[in-house]
Formats: sequence, C-alpha cells, structure tokens
Amino acid sequence: MIALLGRDLKLSFRAGGGFGLALAFFLIVTVMIPFSVGPQSSLLSTIAPGVLWLGALLACLLSLDRLLALDWEDGSLDLLATAPLPLEMVVSVKALAHWITTGLPLVMAAPLLGVLLHLPGPGYLWLVISLLVGTPALSVIGTFGAALTVGLKRGGLLMSLLVLPLYVPTLIFGAEVARRGALGMELATPLLMLGGITAASIALMPFASAAVLRVNLR
Repeated sequence: MIALLGRDLKLSFRAGGGFGLALAFFLIVTVMIPFSVGPQSSLLSTIAPGVLWLGALLACLLSLDRLLALDWEDGSLDLLATAPLPLEMVVSVKALAHWITTGLPLVMAAPLLGVLLHLPGPGYLWLVISLLVGTPALSVIGTFGAALTVGLKRGGLLMSLLVLPLYVPTLIFGAEVARRGALGMELATPLLMLGGITAASIALMPFASAAVLRVNLR
C-alpha cells in the first residue's frame, strides 16, 4: 500500500501537472474576484469564505480527470484489480494521493490568498480547519467520479457534471464554517455536519468506486 501511494505521488508530480495547475487555478480565481466585484474591502471580506471555498473545490475538480486515466491507459489498472490488495484499498490510496498533492497545498495556500480578499482575522484559523476537514471528502468523491468515467474519451466534462452535485453539501457547510468563524458566531453545527459528510464519504465511497471500476474492467 505504501509503495502504491509513493507511485501515485510520483505520477501526480510528473504527469498532468495537477499539483501546480490546481494552485495556479486557485490563485487566478482569487485574484480575479476583486476585479469583477470591485475593490471594496467590506464586500470582499463578506464573500471571502465562500469564494475561497469555491476556488478550492474547483481546483480539486480540475485535477481529477487524470486520477485513474493514466493507469487505464498503460494497463496498470487491470493489474491493480487482480493484485492481492483489495480494490477498495486501491481507490482509497489514490484518493489519499490526490488529497496530498492537491487538497493539502490548497489548504496551505488559502490563508495567503485570504489576505487578497480581506478575510477577517478570526476567519483564517477556521478557514484552514474547514478545508482540512472538508477537502478529503472532495478527493474521495472525486475518485468515485473518476471511476465512473474511466476509459471514456473526453470524460472530463461528464465527470464534472456527475461530481459537482455531490460536492454541494461539502461546499455549503465548509463555507458556512469559514463564514461563521470569521464573524465570531457559533459554528459547532456546520462543523459537525462537514465532519459527518467527510466521514461518510471516506467510509462509503471507496466501495462504490471499486464496484464501478469492476464493472468498467469487465
């Protein structure tokens, strides 16, 4: 399992440019927002939690199209399906590799980009916490979308259409945690809901992804 994780991390850095592409997209979205809504600091500080969460979500989505495609193209996916390691564990490792190379850098970059949007001081900690809790769900759900569309030509658009509705609850509660944290409001309920969504995704989605892969590999 560790060897598979190391292999996927190397592929993520070498092929597809997922690591740099996600960060660049996140930066572009954040920089362009003040140009589109105006430079008023009061307005930017109000919308900052939602904008940063939406930017992180779309950046994660941007790097999903190659998550399983490389293994499909070179035949590695067939070998992994017949390996002693359960297929559920394989897709879990791939989701972990995606989070390490995409989700974790976005979490680290979010406070720096929050400065550009005049995020209130108390909001930085809760923005990071909400992203740490919520982004694993984005990677796990994204792996399910990648499994659904693996082997399809130009499946990236279809995958986006399938995955985005599943991302909505994570986006709602993640942005709400960051917003309430910035305003100093009570945030236990949205934080627990966000944690519950992530826990349920990690527990259930690998089985769904593995089942879909078995169908596609027949």
